[in-house]
Amino acid sequence: MSSTPAAGTGALPRTAARAQTEQAPAPGRRQGGLLPKVALLAICLVWTIPTIGLLVTSFRAEDEVSSSGWWTAIASPLDFSQWTLENYSDVLFGNGMANAFLNSIVVAVPATLIPIMVAAFAAYAFSFMQFPGRELFFVVIVGLLVVPLQAAFIPLLQFYNNFGMTGTFLAVWLAHAGFGMPLAVYILRNYMASLPKSIIESAKIDGASHFQTFWRLVVPMSTPALAAFAIFQFLWVWNDLLVALIFLGAGDNEVVTINLAGLVGELAQDWHLLTAGAFITMIIPLIVFLSLQRYFVRGLTAGSVKG
Repeated sequence: MSSTPAAGTGALPRTAARAQTEQAPAPGRRQGGLLPKVALLAICLVWTIPTIGLLVTSFRAEDEVSSSGWWTAIASPLDFSQWTLENYSDVLFGNGMANAFLNSIVVAVPATLIPIMVAAFAAYAFSFMQFPGRELFFVVIVGLLVVPLQAAFIPLLQFYNNFGMTGTFLAVWLAHAGFGMPLAVYILRNYMASLPKSIIESAKIDGASHFQTFWRLVVPMSTPALAAFAIFQFLWVWNDLLVALIFLGAGDNEVVTINLAGLVGELAQDWHLLTAGAFITMIIPLIVFLSLQRYFVRGLTAGSVKG
């Protein structure tokens, strides 16, 4: 006696299995020649030289930094008299970088998650739901990409002042989320539109609701696109100075970019402290990019090759 899967939470086993089958990776492609690999390796090494110099300088004592270049430290790495951790201690606890670092996390994480969540729902609606004015609404949202952020500073400041939001994290979250939303909708909608329509139709036949189809099928298959935009948005928010300076300013809520800008003005000649502060601001972006780079590449190349 055969059993029929009930509609609701258990309605998608066949559809999920089919999605995994259709999303199976393509056969391995031929490896490139040796020359392109060597060229890429050389470019990567040249690209990372400034970062290496920054890292080495951040661990050197003040006298060593003033008297010799960072490359001399690499020549004698076992000379421990030239290395110190005081630079990071002074910057983190003596100049307020630790508090600014936490503030940057508080700002960047919600400002990344908010547009992704809203844009994912919008992209699903534009891709798989029918409603009047769908195409026109999508064109209007994409058209907002050409609106510069600077053009909205005065209206936003007036709005925030009316509601007492100036200088709060909520003000920065809304600003970054609002201006990151059009790009998120554009990227996710184009990716979701390339997904096999048969999977969505199978889910509908199985009795799945739109929310179940979105959450259990579309979101897992859209992980590369979601991760690619998350990297863009997070790095944009983390490295932002202008929006944070206008809507937060210096003080208890300042982020790392504002704190580092203040260090440049106060410690213009203290390279050992400036490099330590600069490398602290780079740690989280490096971790985010390196941990999500495989999704980043898949998200950028998705849909570019058929078959």
